[in-house]
Amino acid sequence: MHILSIGLNHTTAPVELRERLAFSEEQVRAALSRLSCGYANLTSDMKEMVIISTCNRIEVYAASNQNSFSGLEAFLSDARGIPVDKLHPHLYTYTDADAVRHLLDVAAGLDSLVLGEPQILGQVTRALELARGVGACGPLLSRLFQAAIHAGKRARTETAISRNPASVSSLAAGLCERSVHDIKKAHIVVLGAGEMAELAVEALRKRGAQKLTVVNRTLERAHMLAERWNAEADTFENMDKAIALADIVISSTGAPHAIIGKDMIEIVMSQRQKRPLMLIDIAVPRDIDSEVGTIPNVRLHDIDNLNAHLENSLAERASEVPLVEAILDEEEGKFMEFLSSLDMLPIIIDMRQQAESIRQAELNKTLRRLPDLNQAERARIEALSQALVKKLLDKPTNRLRAQANAPDAPEYANVARTLFGLSTGD
Repeated sequence: MHILSIGLNHTTAPVELRERLAFSEEQVRAALSRLSCGYANLTSDMKEMVIISTCNRIEVYAASNQNSFSGLEAFLSDARGIPVDKLHPHLYTYTDADAVRHLLDVAAGLDSLVLGEPQILGQVTRALELARGVGACGPLLSRLFQAAIHAGKRARTETAISRNPASVSSLAAGLCERSVHDIKKAHIVVLGAGEMAELAVEALRKRGAQKLTVVNRTLERAHMLAERWNAEADTFENMDKAIALADIVISSTGAPHAIIGKDMIEIVMSQRQKRPLMLIDIAVPRDIDSEVGTIPNVRLHDIDNLNAHLENSLAERASEVPLVEAILDEEEGKFMEFLSSLDMLPIIIDMRQQAESIRQAELNKTLRRLPDLNQAERARIEALSQALVKKLLDKPTNRLRAQANAPDAPEYANVARTLFGLSTGD
């Protein structure tokens, strides 16, 4: 049985193509259901399948008797309505050990757009759940995905691959958390309602921030973000009043010039009775005049300052990669050992079936010769025969499993079949 992986991600395909290929959970279920329905482009050699679909990657994993990707390419093409020739230049493929290692890398965050990002582990877990839910994932891929999930958890608990902020927005949220005694009680004002502002609000909410106000040029746009995150909304006309009430201000507007000057903040600070104010400017061009940072009790962080911190954070994450790879090497070795042991499984099954057949025949012969035995005595004799067979086969079967990874495993298997008088299957 081969393990096949086919897919594309942020490094191989533009976002427009990834958007067209993306599966909703319902579409994943529908696509995987085709496997059990004998879908025309998937031959009987395709036994199991799992689909991972995120904003940055679409990957299909399959267990197949044949080492061929044509069926998977046709399946992906048909499922999303995109011709194979449009997909092919962007696809990558992996087989067996390479497919195993790729999935481990994905689950650990080594193949992510942001190194070590934590969301992918939950997405891999959900992919397994969806495949199991429609009966598309059997014992092989189930074991593989469980190994990948376990490896991903180890990577995040035993190393610092995910512990440092990995975006300007998350870094800004971290600064907010460290600057106040209790972020749940802090009043945080977010200027702007674009993507960076939304990411900042999301990061703040995850850290426990509860009192948020979104201030934007148009109230409608401010309300859209505010409603999504249960925050207050206001417009630029009331910006100075909002800042006066704030403990922290994060600014990320699309203005072509600074919208907060020294004069405004001096007036604001005169109303605060020396209560400190943190200003975090993540806009490009900058929203806040650099002179604001000279005002007493005001701390100003701009994008350059944050990027310097971000580079340090990413460098710290990158320094953890060798530790993560060591974990993945270990988990890959365990899975490949399991995979190799499957080659010995038919021999072990044949040995046990042969032994059970002999046991049953000899037990029946013995019981016919002892007709006066009661039911309890018969049960004890049967238990004795079962225990003898188990003990006699225990060492040979364990030895076969242990030899599965050895270079001479095929010869070892042939000797075992010869010694036990088993069919070679030819």
